[in-house]
Amino acid sequence: MRSTGSRYRVFTDEQWQRIEPLLPSNQGRRGHPFGEHRRVVEGIAYRYRTGIPWRDLPREQFGPWQTVWKRHRRYAADGTWDRVLTQVLAEADAAGMIDWAVSVDATIARAHQHATNTTRPDQDTGAGANHKKLPLTEVEPPGHGIGRSRGGLTTKIHHAVDGRGRPLATIVTGGQRNDGAVLAQVLAEIHVPRPGPGAARTRPEAVIADRAYATGVIRTELRRRRIRAVIPDKKDQIAARQRRGSRGGRPPAFDGQAYRGRNVVERYFALAKQWRGLATRYDKLAITYRAAVTICAILTWLRA
Repeated sequence: MRSTGSRYRVFTDEQWQRIEPLLPSNQGRRGHPFGEHRRVVEGIAYRYRTGIPWRDLPREQFGPWQTVWKRHRRYAADGTWDRVLTQVLAEADAAGMIDWAVSVDATIARAHQHATNTTRPDQDTGAGANHKKLPLTEVEPPGHGIGRSRGGLTTKIHHAVDGRGRPLATIVTGGQRNDGAVLAQVLAEIHVPRPGPGAARTRPEAVIADRAYATGVIRTELRRRRIRAVIPDKKDQIAARQRRGSRGGRPPAFDGQAYRGRNVVERYFALAKQWRGLATRYDKLAITYRAAVTICAILTWLRA
């Protein structure tokens, strides 16, 4: 393999050695294994880090841009990056590195005009681009995960991160989707296998979230799953309870000290959006955009 310069590299040699065995190596044309595997994967990450068009990828560093794009498209559709992240999370959990006080939130990414020049049906875009638990076929959500919000045509990335701000689960929806309405989907995507026998871990110890998630439905669901809710009440809920006096009931328990740790999810969003191809969505397909978000999550864990 021709070595790419350090300026173009995203993965260190040690990080690449950890993920290379997890990537498909013989799923190209029949009888032909993928060539120059690292070179192509580095090209995928470089494209999203810089936000350049696929056609502008330096050929001398990454080879034909068509090869890089097709590999990314294939891995996005068959769930390759989800499987890599799952394995990295399993290794981290076995080493006791995951803090299970989970913070959840969402961030908006403006959709570039190159991402929006497709036919989008006028229907809910909240189906999500996640296909990890489905057969390994392409699952593209209605409207390609783009919706019209206050900022125009946007995509929303919903994340659950551990207590140190490292991502555990990702859902991509249209920008108009309510954060709280997607929480159940986000928590359902937390799936960390255990080494050896035993069911995968899917239940956090606590969910820390802002007032957008302060609904009775969410609190009831977290209580049913025996997950501690660290969510402040909305101001109108507090006022309504005070107006009712003794009939208003007790306010839900709230751990203010634990809530101070919620900013880890905001810090992760700031880190992820240093990749220009994530801060602005250029992808027409939600599954390819979400795959790039997953690659960034994998790198975050590898660096840990």
